[in-house]
Amino acid sequence: MTATALIRDLRAELADGGLRGSFLVRDLHSGAELGIDPDLEFASASLVKIPLAVATLERIRRGELDGAATLEVAPGRVTAPGPTGISRFRHPARVAVDDLLYLSTSLSDGEAADALFGLTPPAEIAAVLRGLGVRGITVRHTMRDLVETPVERFVHSDAHLAHTLAIEAATAGRGHPVRQLDVSRANTGTARAFADLLQALWTPSAIDPGVAERVRELMANNVLRHRLTPDFASDASRWSSKTGTLLNLRHEAGVVEHADGQAFAVVVLTESRVPAIVQPGAEALMGRVARALRDHLRAGSGEDA
Repeated sequence: MTATALIRDLRAELADGGLRGSFLVRDLHSGAELGIDPDLEFASASLVKIPLAVATLERIRRGELDGAATLEVAPGRVTAPGPTGISRFRHPARVAVDDLLYLSTSLSDGEAADALFGLTPPAEIAAVLRGLGVRGITVRHTMRDLVETPVERFVHSDAHLAHTLAIEAATAGRGHPVRQLDVSRANTGTARAFADLLQALWTPSAIDPGVAERVRELMANNVLRHRLTPDFASDASRWSSKTGTLLNLRHEAGVVEHADGQAFAVVVLTESRVPAIVQPGAEALMGRVARALRDHLRAGSGEDA
């Protein structure tokens, strides 16, 4: 099957599954890539924690921050509720900056991320990225803003109403009355931009090798493995990634490294047209489409689309 035919079929499968997506798979050694709308901009949700980690570690490397220094994080300030992390703590805790990086990146702990944002605000993170030559990723706000959406105003049984708003209120230009979904106001990026960041972390670049190694380690220890992991992790491969979820958005960006030496950046940014919180079918579809793109690229067709 040609790349053009494959992408046509995958677009149809996504549409049937109620998903619109931006996908990009890139061979990190040859630079060959295959994607579906890879330059479509999305609100990045928790994917912003990758540049947050890069900027924090770069400042530690420069001596501007001390990774061993501890910060007190008060209880009850839940910024991004989840099954793990400081957001579930009941008592004050003192946590080292380097350990906050682990909680933020590997456990996607919003409270830990906001403690790090307190040290390096969004504008400074954006400046660090520019200085490292990373383009196309916008950092405008902290994680606390992500839990001030319409969904917090509904009881759980009515949360689908917030998802309906998220789906139906978007404009053709990617604007949205929910500011966290408006690409002119939210943290944003494209599949291509995040693939560029992954390329810079996995291959020689302006990012310091020690910084890049630590970010790779944090992503390899990601505990949220329900989305693309089933299609990319195996005994013969290593999958390192970060997920992002917000209302009807489901994202994941990662690198699969195969035992034979091949390595591929895989970035999937999606929005669902189904007003439901739990969508295991959408999670599985994301993985199938990304895997099909990787398999075609790995087969060596080299045909772009």
